[in-house]
This record gives sequence, structure tokens and C-alpha cells, in this order.
Amino acid sequence: MISLTTAESALKDAYLNAVSNQLNTNANPLLAKIKQSSADVYGKNIIKMAPIGLNGGVGAGDEVGALPTAKSNRYAQFKTTLKNLYGQIAITDKAIRASASNAGAFVDLLNAEMEGLLTASKFNLGRMLYGDGTGALATVVSQVDKVITFNSVKKFVEGMCIDIYNGSTVVVAGLRIMSVDRTNKTITVDTTPGSAVSEGYVAYVQGSKDYEITGLGAIFGNTATLYGLNRVENGWLTPYTSTAEKEISDNLLQTAIDYLAENSGSNIDIITCGAGVRRAYMEYLSCYRRNIDVMNMEGGYKAVSFNGIPVVADRFVEDNELYMLDSSKFTLHQLCDWEWIEGENGNILHQKAGYPTYTATLVKYADLICDQPNGQAKFTNIKSSVTNPFA
Repeated sequence: MISLTTAESALKDAYLNAVSNQLNTNANPLLAKIKQSSADVYGKNIIKMAPIGLNGGVGAGDEVGALPTAKSNRYAQFKTTLKNLYGQIAITDKAIRASASNAGAFVDLLNAEMEGLLTASKFNLGRMLYGDGTGALATVVSQVDKVITFNSVKKFVEGMCIDIYNGSTVVVAGLRIMSVDRTNKTITVDTTPGSAVSEGYVAYVQGSKDYEITGLGAIFGNTATLYGLNRVENGWLTPYTSTAEKEISDNLLQTAIDYLAENSGSNIDIITCGAGVRRAYMEYLSCYRRNIDVMNMEGGYKAVSFNGIPVVADRFVEDNELYMLDSSKFTLHQLCDWEWIEGENGNILHQKAGYPTYTATLVKYADLICDQPNGQAKFTNIKSSVTNPFA
């Protein structure tokens, strides 16, 4: 007989490990390369000592002369707050009762809910990985009734719930996206906003403003501080960036890799870019009649290979952008891996007050830290192939 107890047991024993593995290794090809650790977590914070440069106690000398002066390693203290990452499923009482005597129907019910949770969580984890921690999705251009035009719809998907802010003031909350017009850069929401949504307002994922992980947008951003340290006083906190228009080529990639290795000691092991840049690179290879090497990555991803380094197109990277990263310098510090939130009696399914619905919440407390920001690079104006074949 299927019951709430059966459902909870399945979610804990049969689904949790599979879901955790999917979110850790299959959410995003870059995330799959980043190590995850519970080290350096103290209470609600991550406090990490990051090494700066080399040990100074090295030198050469006379056979009977003084030894080099001992110098300890130099460290900087990074400090950031653990971010709260949530995913929620909902099962109605009616659905549970309807499948009470049919185990197959019950399994189908849970499978459908977990697939939906995985799809949404993968999308948002990938988006946050390239975000700046604020959760900003796009800027409003105009609004007419339920249709809102934005400067970009790359980070929108049907079903997402959003809030729209004017600066630090929320104008409208909880709008659900019913459809996305990617050609005209508009979305249609479920209800007409009660307050006027004007040009320059910014959309965020519901309830997420300023609560997301410290992604690449923050590391490559222009904020005065990073991980609690002043960027001006600590120049090594600033990654290499190029805004000049450039053609993609093997020489460009190798020159950048050599520069980073010589000046920062970094070992670039993944290149991520917009789909337009990847197409331009493949076109470059074809023009010179070279084979396009494809390699397999952890998590089942495939990537174009440049001298054994994967070149990955990511939907959350703009079409003309390219990142060169040493993934060994990144760590996702976490209090724990993905877990279900449990009640006093260990229950994970909780009735929503006033509704015949039970919800279960998956949670992870974590944040991303890059030990060596100046060992990373970003190009923001690569000539790209951006032709839309469906236009």
C-alpha cells in the first residue's frame, strides 16, 4: 500500500544519491570539473587562506656563507557567506491516493516530479555559475499588458517565476513566464503586472536577488571588493580581460595560454564560450582543412578539443565571449552535499498549510571560490558566427 511513508522512503533512499550525482556532475560541464569540498566552512561562512605568490626563503649562496633568510608563505583571507540553494517538488494528496494501490503509477509520479526538479535545478546552477551573485537575469526595455521586452532573454525559460526590481525596490513579485519569444526578446507572463514595469528595471529569479553563488560574473566583475578583500590593494584579485575585437584562432588561444602560464603560473584546462564563438572556431578549423577533434568530458559532455583542452559552448555565455579557466583553482565549498530538509520527526514531505499538497525541499549550502583570479582570462569581443538558422 503506497503512503506518505513510502514516498518519503523512496525520496531518501532511492532518489537522493542519484539526484545529488546528477546535479554535481551533469548540471554543467564547467561545474563537473570543479572540485567540491566541506573544508574551510565555519558556521555560516567560508573562511579560506589563499596563498599569494611564492615562498621567499629560497636563494643561492657561498659554500660557507649565510643561508637564505627564511620567509613564510604569504596568504590572504577570503571570507564569504554560504549561499542557500533550494529545489522543491510538490505532490498532491489526490495523486498519492490515486496511486495507492498501483506501485507503477506511484513510481511514474515520483519520476516525473524528480525529472522536473532536476531540469530546473540544472538550468539555475548553470546560470548562477556564470552570474555575478545578484541573480540579475535581464533589463526591461518595455512592457505592454502581459508582454515584457528585455535586452536579452538568454536566461529566461518557460515556467520560471521572476521578480522585477527598480533598483533595490521590488515592483512586482512572483510573475510566472508562460512563453518566451527569443526572436523579439519578449516574454509573456501569467498576469499583467499591477505596477508599471518601466525601461531599466531588472528581472531576478523569485526571491533570489543578491542571494546567489559568487559566479564568474562576480570574479570578472568591477566591484571594489571580492571575497571581502579590496581589489585595488590586491591586484592579483583581478583576472585578465580583453575587450578589443579579435578573430578566433589557434594562435590567439595558445598565446593567451602561454601568457597566463608565464605570468600567473596557471594551467588552463577548460575554455568556455558562447555558441557563436564555437561556430566561428569550427569554421576557422574548416577553412584550414583541419579535422575537428571532439573529446569526451566528465558528465557525458562532448567538446571541441584545442590541444587536449575542451572548448565548450555554454548557453549562459554571450555569443561573442570566451573564458579561459584553470579549474583546479576553483572550489565549491559546501556545508553538506544535497540533502532533503527534514522536520522534527525526520519527515521530508510537509503539507502546505491550507492546501491538499505535500512539498519536499532539496537544499545545499555552498559558495564558489577562485583561489587565483589572476590566473583566469576572458575575451568579451570575439568575432562570432551568430546567424539564427530559424529566423
